[in-house]
Amino acid sequence: MLTRILVLAAAVAAGSSAIWAYQVHSAHHPSTEDAYVGADVIRVAPRVSGRLAEVPLTNQQRVHRGELLFSIDPQPFRFAVQQAEAGLELARRQVAQAQAAVSSAEAEAHHQQVLLENARAKVERARSLLKQDYMSRQAVDDAEAEYKSAEANLRVARAGLEEARRQLGKPGEDNDRVIMAKATVDHARWELDNTRVTAACDGQVDQLDLRPGSVVRADTPVFALICTDHYWVDANYKETQLTHVRPGQIAEVTVDMYPGHRFRGVVESISAATGSAFSLLPPENASGNWVKVTQRIPVRIRMDPEPDFPLRVGASSMVTVDTTWSSERLARAGP
Repeated sequence: MLTRILVLAAAVAAGSSAIWAYQVHSAHHPSTEDAYVGADVIRVAPRVSGRLAEVPLTNQQRVHRGELLFSIDPQPFRFAVQQAEAGLELARRQVAQAQAAVSSAEAEAHHQQVLLENARAKVERARSLLKQDYMSRQAVDDAEAEYKSAEANLRVARAGLEEARRQLGKPGEDNDRVIMAKATVDHARWELDNTRVTAACDGQVDQLDLRPGSVVRADTPVFALICTDHYWVDANYKETQLTHVRPGQIAEVTVDMYPGHRFRGVVESISAATGSAFSLLPPENASGNWVKVTQRIPVRIRMDPEPDFPLRVGASSMVTVDTTWSSERLARAGP
């Protein structure tokens, strides 16, 4: 009897120890199956509208950064560049003509200023001769009339100079017409450059349904490019599991499509809000029928791609975080 009691007590103690050990291990190694693989997905869209000239791709094809995805017929854009360059030359000629008009108006104003000074001198000389009775009053009146006419002509010349300067604006390449024409040239060249659309990253093309001759519209996505140089897993942990989880800790990831293979990851970030906080209809916790529900908080796990085990966006996975180790501690420990 005593032996049975001892065996039963030992079994209870062993069971309690196992449960305690499991709880401790689970607290420091939280895991979840609510996790999915993610990657950067670029919705490829042309920056200009036009007819496709070349589509050297097939759906699901892998591409490298800078590789041509498709090109738009460049001929209309070349014409636009030529037209803009001609407009720039025309603007420069117009500015040169306006500059010449300013120079001519300045010369005319200077000429009228000289005539005014000459007329002033005649008036003074005529008045002096009148006092000495060497000149008639009529001659003095004629000199004064000539002086007043010279004053009026000078005012007209100065007004013409101001108008010429206003028409010119800033001289040379700083002129508004030249700047506007240059901007038109730059925009036309920019559009011509954007008739060739290249890959922004190493990745795989998806949802491609383009053919040469099709018309595409600016800023309208035409297919997707999934970048394969950076993967992560978004693991939705229960809030009660994140007590010890911190960025930089080591994580172990298993993906359903590769059973038995373990990927190594690092906790990159922990969301500042629960998943329900961003839902279309967030819960009304202030209502009278409130029921407490454990919330889930997204944790992003950074993963390095492994060529032998290519990942797929949206693939189901399981994540276990080792809160006792961090990437810095692992680096210090060495291999």
